[in-house]
Amino acid sequence: MRTVWTMGFVAAAGLSFCFPDFIVFRFSQAVIWSIALLGLVLLCGVSGQFSFAQAALFGVGGYSAAIIGTHTPLSVYWGLPAALLTGYAAGWGLGRIAGSHSLWTQALVTYAFAIAFPQLLRWRLIEQWTGGVQGLYLDFPTPPGGISADRWNFMVALALLAIGVWLAGNLIASRSGRALLAARDNDLAAAAQGIRVAEVRATISGIAGAYLALAGCLSSYQFGYVGPAGYSFALSVQMLFGLVIGGMHSPAGAIVGGLFLQFFPDLLAGLGKGLSGLLYAVLLIAAMVLMPRGVVGMLGRAITSSPAKLGRWRRHTATEGS
Repeated sequence: MRTVWTMGFVAAAGLSFCFPDFIVFRFSQAVIWSIALLGLVLLCGVSGQFSFAQAALFGVGGYSAAIIGTHTPLSVYWGLPAALLTGYAAGWGLGRIAGSHSLWTQALVTYAFAIAFPQLLRWRLIEQWTGGVQGLYLDFPTPPGGISADRWNFMVALALLAIGVWLAGNLIASRSGRALLAARDNDLAAAAQGIRVAEVRATISGIAGAYLALAGCLSSYQFGYVGPAGYSFALSVQMLFGLVIGGMHSPAGAIVGGLFLQFFPDLLAGLGKGLSGLLYAVLLIAAMVLMPRGVVGMLGRAITSSPAKLGRWRRHTATEGS
């Protein structure tokens, strides 16, 4: 599977030179969605927590890059490590507060953070740094090698997605991942086995925050602008939809969810704004009912059940023949 993943990322990088810039721009956004959903896979699917704060954490990364690029002499690329650190700190803090409580408490705490974040950006005491209502603009440096900015952004995002998938897969398969699964399935039994549930959940919440902030940083590079209106509560709900559709229990689900969030609304745009929104909602509800483990979970179940069905069919035909 590692070879398959590697070939897939190399093929995606090579194919980017076969398409015009506006197509590459669209796929760059899909890759950014996938990085953000990777964090939610770890937070919601692996550790069993719930969050509405993903839009705010997304914005933490975007504003980290924008503040560094606007108010310091440093290169905007320093926004990448800054986004990782600030995203981890914000996610860890949320996980420390709400991780040891019920899902209802987690939903309320993260909802409060998601609602407060856009208002915080407009606060008069810090609007000189955040730009207030107007937001901040980024001047992205000239890409190396003479390639276009859209293609360079795609390459950077794709490389970071590959690293993120590798790290997430190793984490899920590690001892820490098994501790997260144990805490998700039964926190009392996990605590009885010596797992520090609150600390484990806070740590994975911080890692998820780093993924989301990194995606927000890349998004600010792509659009060259950050503003409070871009990190509303609707963005959090949109990410949850992508997570559910793709599948919240594997990194592959994050990639499918990212492609869904970017391209599926375009398929319905021709139906008109009102009807497309209604159909979009109906299809999402149907998908959540019919595919509770997402597209990746449904495909995985079909693949694993096919050999068993084939074996039963062969045994049945052999019995009839005898």
